[in-house]
Amino acid sequence: MSGGHRRPHPDGGVTRRGLLGLAGLGVASSAGVFGMWKAASRETPLAVSGTPTSTPSAPTPTPAPFSGADPTRLGGTVPFTAGKAMLGSYLGLDGMTYPEAVKLRRGQIGRDQRITHVFYAWEDPLPDRIEGKPKKSVPMVSWRGPKYGEILDGDADDLIAAAARRLRDLDQPALLRWGWEMNGDWYRWGGARNDQDTEGYVKCFRYLRKIFDDEGAENVSWVWSPNWNSSPRQDWNRVDAYYPGDDFVDWVGISGYNLHRETPETLFDPIYRKYAARRPIMITEVGSKDYGGTTKADWIRQLTAYVEQRPAIGGVVWFDTDTHPSYPEHWRLDSVPDAAAAYREMAGNERFSG
Repeated sequence: MSGGHRRPHPDGGVTRRGLLGLAGLGVASSAGVFGMWKAASRETPLAVSGTPTSTPSAPTPTPAPFSGADPTRLGGTVPFTAGKAMLGSYLGLDGMTYPEAVKLRRGQIGRDQRITHVFYAWEDPLPDRIEGKPKKSVPMVSWRGPKYGEILDGDADDLIAAAARRLRDLDQPALLRWGWEMNGDWYRWGGARNDQDTEGYVKCFRYLRKIFDDEGAENVSWVWSPNWNSSPRQDWNRVDAYYPGDDFVDWVGISGYNLHRETPETLFDPIYRKYAARRPIMITEVGSKDYGGTTKADWIRQLTAYVEQRPAIGGVVWFDTDTHPSYPEHWRLDSVPDAAAAYREMAGNERFSG
């Protein structure tokens, strides 16, 4: 999950099975392992706003959505639908298998998630099935990366091709979010861990997509997904320096959490303003701390209003878990009853019926 500055796990993270993706396969403890290598600090964030309220925010000035794109091709094989945002989650609840957690949420919010978010290590087989996934839910696979040279030297070609065939065999449209939050300094595939070589990230993204295309994984929509702010905050680490290009990206994603009282505008508007005219936007990781009282419910309602006012947003994916060891406040949507009620309202809102 994401916030402001974060210290990486000292060894760069676990590398074998035991990641979040296993929650999608029915293993309840995987999110706790994920938290070990996605550690967050308590340092002052790069941008902090006032206390969120439920007052709707003003629309962001932006070019007309998709003025530079063919509207019939937006989103690739997971198409963008105007006026309809898909609402989904990463779902990992303590003491519950993934199918059990899905059943619980269905009863609480009155519907299934439309995006099933799972995480996988670079070396692990990607899923060709996800046990317990709602039938109409689209998988979003967040796939870790290695250092850039391990891709570009060709030694990983067989691994990449096998991954492509696995996702192809899902036999349904799927979202692939490779190498997310590359503008942070906490992952080995980030520019900061690769000699500030932002162009190397671009080359890797394009390299992977070519192999997937060659393997016939035409059901895959590609999600490019930076963090809401960059660390380090230096010119070489600009978000746009990592952009692979419109020909390689189907969805522009963004990670952002209300960790230090940030508003949705603070978290998401910079990416929205930069890319909404070109590609559909997906909030690929989002959650909110509870500051007491109705603060978490208020923030969820503020997020609802924010998405209603920004037509290029086609997906919102909540980080719905209580197993993240770095955070005593649980990200799960029902950590307090009024937050669950606010989330149910969002799930029932026509804007989120994609």
